[in-house]
Amino acid sequence: MPAKVLVVSATQTESEILKEIDGIDLISIVTGVGAVATAWALTRYLNSEQRPDLAVNIGIAGSYRDDIRKGEVVIPVSDCFADAGIEERTGFLTLAEAGLQKPDEFPFRAGRLVAEYPLVSAAPSGLRRVNALTVGTATGSQDTIERLSAKYNPDIETMEGAAFFFVCSMEKIPFIALRAISNMVEPRNRENWDIPLALQNLTERLREVLLLID
Repeated sequence: MPAKVLVVSATQTESEILKEIDGIDLISIVTGVGAVATAWALTRYLNSEQRPDLAVNIGIAGSYRDDIRKGEVVIPVSDCFADAGIEERTGFLTLAEAGLQKPDEFPFRAGRLVAEYPLVSAAPSGLRRVNALTVGTATGSQDTIERLSAKYNPDIETMEGAAFFFVCSMEKIPFIALRAISNMVEPRNRENWDIPLALQNLTERLREVLLLID
């Protein structure tokens, strides 16, 4: 029986890169943008349809690092809900720092969500492993960049990744995420984005990873 793989993306444009692969039963769902939409759509699917052997989250992302350039495809190995917490007069506290969440209570590990299924390790070494953060508001100011960088030291930013990690972990579904860099995280300037390049490269790298499935 072919492996059943659920491919999760936030937008129709991202989902359209998916191509048929012999020996793999590919199912695609488009969740909508953001963590809430992703959590709802993914949970609804997992509880109403046959459970997949693997879930794959695909999409674009912003890079915080000069050496992770536009067009590169990366594999997030950890993620977090970066703006879930408490704002004090002295600064921002995560839910764990505020005592509202245990940092090591499943599915969290030191306050982060971790991807460590075999396919993550088996994926080509040319796909850089990165630490991600997930935000409700896409970062677009220098003040926010500096605050998030100091707090989390992130490699990339998305608006859905941590929700995907959370639901798959809770539902005990093996998962992997692939993100293609469309832009640098900088004071917002859409003229510097290259979504077509990111999606072109994501198409190629996604196929490489899927072909590794037994």
